[in-house]
Amino acid sequence: MEEPNENRTQKEGFVAVRGARQHNLKNVSLEIPRDALVVFTGISGSGKSSLAFGTLYAEAQRRYLESVSPYARRLFHQMPIPEVDEIEGLPPAVALQQQRGSGTIRSSVGSVTTLSNLLRMLYSRAGDYPAGQPLLYAESFSTNTPEGACKTCHGLGRVYEVTEKSMVPDDSLTIRERAIAAWPTAWQGQNLRDILTTLGYDVDIPWKDLPKKDRDWIIFTKEQPQVPVYPGFNREEVQLAIKQKREPNYMGTFTGAKRYVLHTFANTQSALMKKRVSKYMLSSDCPTCHGKRLRRESLSVTFAGYDIADISRLPLKNLLSIFAPYGDGSAPGLTKLAKNHQEKALVAQRIAEDLVARLTVLLELGLGYLSLERSTPTLSPGEHQRLRLATQIRSNLFGVVYVLDEPSAGLHPADTEALLKALDGLKACGNSLFVVEHELDVIRHADWIVDVGPDAGEGGGEILYSGPPAGLKNIARSKTREHLFNDLPIERPTTRKPSGWLKLAGVTRNNLVNLDVSFPLGVLTSVTGVSGSGKSSLVSQVLVELMLAQLGNDPFPEEEVEDALQQDVVETVGGKITTGSEAIKRMVVVNQKPIGRTPRSNLATYTGLFDVVRKLFASTKLAKARHYNAGRFSFNVGKGRCPNCDGEGFVMVELLFLPSVYAPCPVCGGARYNAETLEVTYHEKNIAQILRMTVNEAAVFFEEDDRVSRPLNVLQEVGLGYLRLGQPATELSGGEAQRIKLATELQRQSRGNTLYILDEPTTGLHPTDVEKLQLQLNRLVDAGNTVIVVEHDMQVVAASDWVIDIGPGAGEDGGKVVAEGTPEEVVKSKGSKTAVYLMRALSGHQ
Repeated sequence: MEEPNENRTQKEGFVAVRGARQHNLKNVSLEIPRDALVVFTGISGSGKSSLAFGTLYAEAQRRYLESVSPYARRLFHQMPIPEVDEIEGLPPAVALQQQRGSGTIRSSVGSVTTLSNLLRMLYSRAGDYPAGQPLLYAESFSTNTPEGACKTCHGLGRVYEVTEKSMVPDDSLTIRERAIAAWPTAWQGQNLRDILTTLGYDVDIPWKDLPKKDRDWIIFTKEQPQVPVYPGFNREEVQLAIKQKREPNYMGTFTGAKRYVLHTFANTQSALMKKRVSKYMLSSDCPTCHGKRLRRESLSVTFAGYDIADISRLPLKNLLSIFAPYGDGSAPGLTKLAKNHQEKALVAQRIAEDLVARLTVLLELGLGYLSLERSTPTLSPGEHQRLRLATQIRSNLFGVVYVLDEPSAGLHPADTEALLKALDGLKACGNSLFVVEHELDVIRHADWIVDVGPDAGEGGGEILYSGPPAGLKNIARSKTREHLFNDLPIERPTTRKPSGWLKLAGVTRNNLVNLDVSFPLGVLTSVTGVSGSGKSSLVSQVLVELMLAQLGNDPFPEEEVEDALQQDVVETVGGKITTGSEAIKRMVVVNQKPIGRTPRSNLATYTGLFDVVRKLFASTKLAKARHYNAGRFSFNVGKGRCPNCDGEGFVMVELLFLPSVYAPCPVCGGARYNAETLEVTYHEKNIAQILRMTVNEAAVFFEEDDRVSRPLNVLQEVGLGYLRLGQPATELSGGEAQRIKLATELQRQSRGNTLYILDEPTTGLHPTDVEKLQLQLNRLVDAGNTVIVVEHDMQVVAASDWVIDIGPGAGEDGGKVVAEGTPEEVVKSKGSKTAVYLMRALSGHQ
């Protein structure tokens, strides 16, 4: 007979989970060892994250928050309380999740790692001050404080101005012909032109022929006169109407063009409006601080010959070589300092020691190419997660569970080795690691595997296996097993021959300097290289920009525009397409940005599928009898949606000190529609029931209707059959968003001659799903298109027609084409860090 569970759990150092039902988990119970590296695997959507984050981490957070004051609880981003019967033996947990594009321009590598705080202290207490300058406190070296920020640009480093030329690009046009391009189009622009007519200005002569005094007033005035408006009247008719005291249509308020642009930019909630007006603003380096963002007094203090702005621009590996001699006491500057200022020398050595220890960890994680001032929105999710991991390694916590979300995302296999060393270091300090991961190298390194599946969504949520890696070999239902123990060589398709070449010359951006590179047309090309080598700069930035200039089409029509002030100004300094662009008629960029930022955007609306479904409902007998059109079946439109929740399907209940609870709307029960709309059915299902279907269920339901079944089949083919049609965009991962974009593109009838650019499309994909993705990429190529992927997954690289390896290292040590050719040719390259891993993939020893 077994001992009671409580004793066993505590004695053997296990975490026991009983009755977990979060999301698709099917009332699962299991035991997981502490003080071990535990990897949660399974195909995308199987329930791994629901177990690791939604259950284990959420419960650890709930327990911790119960120990803090209710007031402090409000400062945390609280996760929903998990659906689980009980969890025993669970230590406190720290989550290191992937954060896409997190932070603002004010958040940087230095602030995430706290290195900037140390540096500011160093400059304040041990810096070289000019004669007679008083001591500055650490805040004076921060661009985010009034004491430190440059007064001209408020610490942004750039100034934004609006000029006559920027707002009136064509001065041969009249005001009526929209010479003032910065003014709004449609009614509001017409309103402003009518106001100018009332004010006595001639709106029908070319802008350049207006007196300068009039032009300046119209553009730059801060006055906002209110005048009567008579639409359609000319100047004389308006004067006569005013004389006769005729009733105007309305009173209009004037806004000068500059005031309109700046006010809209600062206050609009619409990203598209912000993008539109930002076109009329010229940005340039701040004339006072020359882009360094700090006050002159702060910039006059130096250490080792650098002011704090210059030292923050250096790669981290250079910082290590600057501070190492100060840390070990061998720097000549330290000896000199000790003679005159004993205290300063002591401070410099202590802080330098700490900086060296922190920088060493960052370099071990392969991040030596980053600089302290690099803003976090420009980091990849993998880089951001490793920065936070480095901070944890330095914090020396003991007895904690670290829950990590795909720490290998965006990592070259060479960098994954460094990551595994760092994880081993955390484990050696007496911590537990629960890692959600697809990368086979990380799974092999685990002490314990929890395999969730067998399929995704409703077909998942079971624990197929929980135990040491070797035991997974016997689990026939596991899709992970097939890949983990498969030592067959990758089946290489016959290499397709390029139909031509797209040649770029003189590319200069970030670490790419005067680079010449050629991309083959009509084939699948993988661009590889270690993290930070310059792959994304070359493909996702330079190539996209240059092709955009040739084609003029916007490859990101669906995306919201980030705040223009939050863009790091990294410019492509040089580069041109010399040949090959004439063979490309269209470009499509498939990236991992969200497909929408609110729960109203979902899989069905984004793919256009919902438009067809609503038309089907509008064509039913009952809908026709009631005169319901397709708009009636949208949950975003007043007539059809539930009036209580405005079509959201849920209402938010604020619980002050506890996480807000989203409860199903009491009126519609979560259906999102009003009762009359739900009375209309199509094949005995109402519109709300359709939205609750998964892609797989809907594919069977709409089998007969090609217009709906075709896009559904494509979604299944890219491995998204488990998603619900009405699944909110906010619940989708970056990888899922990217595959939805790919599916939307695949369902269009391919015309050929299109260039597809994908940045790490395998992120978040189990090897089984990678195979599905490869089939789709090959379909695109076979239809006469060119596909270029930035990729670390050797399964994809080995099956490409052509490989371009950028490197050899990261940052300043990268930016060159190290090897190019077929995968078989690239493996022979001596200088390539990719070659050895590609060789393993080709020979079947992944």
